[in-house]
Formats: sequence, structure tokens, C-alpha cells
Amino acid sequence: MISDIAHTPAAQFCLLLVADIFLSAAFLRQHPSLRLLVHVVFFVSLTALLITNDIEPYQPGSSVSTMAHSLFVGTAKTVWWVGGAMVLVSLVRMVRAFEKHSREGRLLQDVLVGSIYLGAGLSVVAYVFGVPVGTVIATSGVFAVILGLALQSTLNDVFSGIALNLGRPYSVGNWIELSDGAKGRVVETNWRSTHLLSGSNDLVIIPNSALAKATLTNLSTPDESHGIALSLSVAPVRTPAAIEEVMRNVLMSSNSILKFPPPSVTISSISNNAIVVELSCRVADRTTVAPATNELYDLAFRHCRAASLPLAGQELPALSATVPAQHSDQAHGSQPGSASGLLNTIPLFAPLTDAERATLSAAMVRKTYAKGTIIAEQCSTLSSLMIVRTGVLLVTRHEQGIETELTRLAPGDCFGEGGVLTDVEEVGKITALTFAVVYEIAQETLAELMRERPILAEELGVMLSQRLEAEHKLIGALRTSSNDNHAHRLAEKIRHLFQLRRAG
Repeated sequence: MISDIAHTPAAQFCLLLVADIFLSAAFLRQHPSLRLLVHVVFFVSLTALLITNDIEPYQPGSSVSTMAHSLFVGTAKTVWWVGGAMVLVSLVRMVRAFEKHSREGRLLQDVLVGSIYLGAGLSVVAYVFGVPVGTVIATSGVFAVILGLALQSTLNDVFSGIALNLGRPYSVGNWIELSDGAKGRVVETNWRSTHLLSGSNDLVIIPNSALAKATLTNLSTPDESHGIALSLSVAPVRTPAAIEEVMRNVLMSSNSILKFPPPSVTISSISNNAIVVELSCRVADRTTVAPATNELYDLAFRHCRAASLPLAGQELPALSATVPAQHSDQAHGSQPGSASGLLNTIPLFAPLTDAERATLSAAMVRKTYAKGTIIAEQCSTLSSLMIVRTGVLLVTRHEQGIETELTRLAPGDCFGEGGVLTDVEEVGKITALTFAVVYEIAQETLAELMRERPILAEELGVMLSQRLEAEHKLIGALRTSSNDNHAHRLAEKIRHLFQLRRAG
């Protein structure tokens, strides 16, 4: 009797259905290609079963006589249409897996999947229940009009989302800016809205209809680099050519901007009160705009101060406007005030009194270097603390046949502190990119000063720790262990070397 039941169409149908559901859900969830194969086998087997038993799922109505048989036929037809739809949907998803443009692939998948299931549903209505599809569509059209009017805003967003997905004005991860000032990084885009993460880490949700109408600027294309422009107003105490040269040194000494395409300097206007200069350059990506802008303003202040070039509105110096900017320090280099003024700009020497600062400036030795001069070789040990007065210095490291730029030094920057304090070799070669003036503080002078001001050992320890940490990031390996690079340990090492008492 069990054998007779097993050979009935209903039993065979149930076995096929259970096998398909069990294999697809339990074992093949993470294997879409095998799941598609199971759906195809199930659909072909079900088609053969129905045709063998004179059941045509694509024909309306049936010549059944019992309620049980009628229920089986209706269920089998419904499953046949749903099974066919599942085969097509699985095939669509398999094709999308190999699609390069994920956004268009997702959109096409959604449209096709919706159309397939809609077609399967209408087919079930027509061929299983025998209801004329035209009547259903005509009746549903009235409700569709009412629903469309009620969801007009939502539908506007949906169709705008389709247009945006097809047009691809942006992608997830791009930085965009709208005409109303809203800007951020695209973190999600769907049928109804686009989500932006603003610079202040706030989530901004913009309806697609508003986005489609707005003027949109994609800040991440054609590449991730981003242009920035700064405007500076300086006092007209130099010729425009001399001011341009100072500003070129500003751009040249920056470590944050791209060297290609080359940055530019433009004199935008000139008057009796100010000369307005525009600096244009590019940075690697949108996230580095703020750090690069801050660095450029800082460098502009330092270079202008080093060249005795006041910003507009500041008190004008007594220096004659006819003296070239790059040689202004030469004109006043013999005066102690030049070195003393440099010390005033360096936080390291802020604790010094005016008398101590004057004594130190008198002991400083002024050196000049022509463009291209090698100031210190790689792995050399300097016996003096060097402070950049004017110009731009380049630090490069030659290793395994490759020369890599490590950093650039601007007015107010120091080097040589490692050799003076802990006998550390220079990490790279130091070359003058422009005409440069450097002040030298001998080790003996620095030792005598630290005996009077032991707090300088702490400050120098912090500075040296930061320098060694920067070297670690640049060349990938610390010269000494991480413990040796700790600011307090370095300060202790400096105190021991110079036989200093503890500060305070």
C-alpha cells in the first residue's frame, strides 16, 4: 500500500518539493551556483511529472473530478510557476555576481526580479484560478492611480534614484558637494535616498528627487586628489617678483601637498595697502585638505617673518623695500637682533629670559648655503644644533639604490639635535633647495645653557622623541628601541650626558 502511495503524482510532487527546499535552505545557502542547479533540476523534474500526468500548467482550467485532485493540480501549477520564477531569479543573481558595475547590476537585478515575480503572480491568477488577467489589470489600474497620487513624493524619489543609478554621477565612497552647500562622503545609496557622512561625522540623508535637481560637484573624480587655493595679503614692501619667490618657498617647503601637478603662485591684485597672492596646489585626497591648509598658513607666516615681509595690516619693518627678500637676512646678519629674533619664534627657547636669549644669539654662528649645497650627509653625526633662518631644506634617504624624500625643513625648523644630544646619526642627506641661512648652536654652548635651564633637557627630549617617531613612520624602522625613544627616557639620557640636575 505504501508502494502504491509513493507512485502517486501527489507523493512524487511532495518528495520533489521537500528535496528542493531541504537542499537549497540547509546545504547550498552559500553556494549560489549549486542552488541554481538544484532549482533547475527541480523545475525540469516537476515539468516532466506534470506533463506525464496530463497536467499542463500553462493552460487554464482542468478536467478534474474530485476536490483532492483539484487541490493537488492547483498547488502543483502554482509551485511550477513559482519554481520557474526562482530559476530565473537565481540566474539573474548569478549574472550579477560577475557584473563589474555593482550599482547598475543591483538596479537591473531589482527590476528583473520584480518583473519575474509579477509575471509569475499574474500567471498563477490566469492559469490556476482561471481569472482573466485583463480584468485584474483594469481593476488594479484604478487602485494604482489612487496609490500613485498618494505616493507621488515617494515615487519621485524612486524614479530619481533609478536615473541617478543609471547616470552614475557618484559612487559609494566619493566626496560630493551640492549647490546648497551640503557636502560629505557617500556611504549608502538606495532607491529613495542617498546617505552622506559629513566632515563633522554627521549622517545627512538627502532624498533622491532633491539630489537629482541639485547642481552636484563630485570631489573624488576624475581622481581622489583635491585642489585647494589660499589667498594671502602682504604689505607692499617688496617687489611682486620677490613676494612671489617667498610664496614659492612656502609651497616648496610643504610636506602635505602634491608635487605634481606643480603648485602655482599668482599675484591677483596690488594696491598701496596690500599685495594679494593666491596659492594653488593639490592634495592626495579630501581628508588631507584641513591639515594641508593649516600647514600652508603656518609656513606662510614663518617664511614671511623670516623674509621680513609683514602681512597686510601689520606694522611695516624698517627694512628698505629695495632689498631682495632672499638676501634680507644677509643685510642684517651681523646684527645680534637677527639671531635673537629667530630664537623668539622657536618654542624650544621660550623659557629663556631676554638676557639669556641675547647671550645665546651672540654665540650662534650664521652660515649660508647656495641652492643645491649638501649641508649634511646621510649617517653623518652633527656636533651642533642647526636652526633654519631662511630658505627650504630637503631631507632624503638613499637605501638599496632608491632615494626617498623624507621631509622638508622651513624657517624655524631644527636639525642635528640627535647628534648633539645622543650621538645619533642623521637619518638622511640634507640639501638646500633654495638659498638658505642656517644658525648653528655649538654643543658646548647648548650644554652651558642647559645647566642654567635644565627644563631645556625635557623640551629637547620631547623634540627628539617626535623626530625619531617621525623617522620610524618614514623609513619603517626605529633607530633605537621604542623605550629609548620615549621623551622621558631621552630627557634622562640627555641629563646624564650633560651632567644636569633635574628641572624644578
